[in-house]
Amino acid sequence: MLSRIVRFVNLVPAGMLAGNEFGTWAAVHPALGKLGPAERIRAEQEITRRFAAIMPAWMGSTVVSSVLALLFSRGKTGFRSTLFGTACFVGMLASTRMGNVPINNRVLEMDPERDQEEFASLRERWDRLHTLRVALNVAGLVSLVTGAVAEDRQSSRSIEWRR
Repeated sequence: MLSRIVRFVNLVPAGMLAGNEFGTWAAVHPALGKLGPAERIRAEQEITRRFAAIMPAWMGSTVVSSVLALLFSRGKTGFRSTLFGTACFVGMLASTRMGNVPINNRVLEMDPERDQEEFASLRERWDRLHTLRVALNVAGLVSLVTGAVAEDRQSSRSIEWRR
C-alpha cells in the first residue's frame, strides 16, 4: 500500500510538471514570440519571475519523489522504467540549473529597450534547452507511468495467484 501512495505522490507533480512544460513550449512561448521585442522581454521577465517562485520546489519535489518511487520499486517489474524516468527528471533538473536558469537570470536584468539583440540570441539558446527539458519531462513521465502500471499488474497477478 505504501508503494502505491509513493507512486501516486510521484506521478501527480511529475504529470503536472510535464504538462506545464509542454504547454509553455507549445503555446505560451510561441505566442510571446509574436510580440514586439520590448514587449516580449517584459512579458518574459514577468513569466520568469512567477516561475522562479514556484519551479524550484516543483521540480525538486518531482525529482525527490521519483527517487523515492525508484527505491520502492527495487526488485519489481517496474524498476527499469522507473530508473529511466528518474534519470530523465534528474537530467531535466541539471539542464535547467546549468542552462535555463543562468539565461533567466540575465533576462531579468535586461533593459527591454536596449538589450533586444542580446535577448534574441539568448532566447534561441533558451528555446533549445527548453525543448530538451520538455522531451526529458515527457519521457520521464511516460517511463514513471509505465513503471507504475507494470508494478500494479505484478501486484494484481500475485493477488489472483493467491486466491
